Amino acid sequence: MATPHIGAEPGTVAETVLMPGDPLRARFVAETYLTDAVVFNDVRGMYGATGTHDGARLSVMGHGMGMPSIGIYSHELFRFYDVARIIRIGSCGAIQPHVAPRDLVLAMSASTDSNWHHQYGITGHYAPTASWPLLHAAVQAAQARGLAPHVGGVLASDVFYHHDEQAWRRWAALGVLAIEMEAAALYANAAVLGRESLVMLTVSDSLVTGHAMSAADRQTTFTDMIEVALAVAAG
Repeated sequence: MATPHIGAEPGTVAETVLMPGDPLRARFVAETYLTDAVVFNDVRGMYGATGTHDGARLSVMGHGMGMPSIGIYSHELFRFYDVARIIRIGSCGAIQPHVAPRDLVLAMSASTDSNWHHQYGITGHYAPTASWPLLHAAVQAAQARGLAPHVGGVLASDVFYHHDEQAWRRWAALGVLAIEMEAAALYANAAVLGRESLVMLTVSDSLVTGHAMSAADRQTTFTDMIEVALAVAAG
C-alpha cells in the first residue's frame, strides 16, 4: 500500500533501487538505461520507475536534498516496500587536492555534523558505513571500466552555505575526501533495518581549487558513476 510519501503499489518497486537526489536525474537514468520502465511514483514530483537492465529488475527514484529527505524515502522503501539495497548516485564537493571534478568517490564511511543519530539513544558517536559487498563490487566495476575511484570517508553535512567558510578545512585535515548531504542517514537507516546501502558520488566542484561543473552537467553527464552503479545493481 502507498505510504505518506510514495504512491507505489505492492510489487512495483525492485529489490535494488538507485537513488539520485534530483528526480530529473532519476528520469534520465530510467529513460536512458532501463528497458520497459514503468513509473511507480510521482508524489511531490519525486519520480520513481522500475524496469530492467541487463536482464535484472531495477528501480530508480529521486530522494531530494538533505538527510531528512533521504531519511524518509529510504526508510519507506526499506521498511514498507521490501527494498533490499539502495545505491545513492549523487554529487559532492571535493576537499582534498587530489580529488577533482568528475572524479568518482565511493563513500566507505560517513561523518556528519547532523543530529540524525540522536534518535538511537547511544552514549557515543555512531560511525555509519557502506555495505562491504556493494562497496567491493563498486571498486571492481569501476576498475574494470578503467576508472580509479577514491575510496574513503565523506562528510554528510546539514549545511550547504556554512557560516564559517573555512570549516571544511578541519574535516580535510582528518582525511575526509568530500562533502555531501545524505550518506549518514542512508547508512544508518540501512544498518538499523538490516539492509544494504552504498553512496557513490561524482565530484561536482572542488573547494580546494574552486573548479565546478554546471547544473546541466551534473544532471546528464555523470555517466561513469551511473554505469558503475548499474553494473553493481545488476550483479
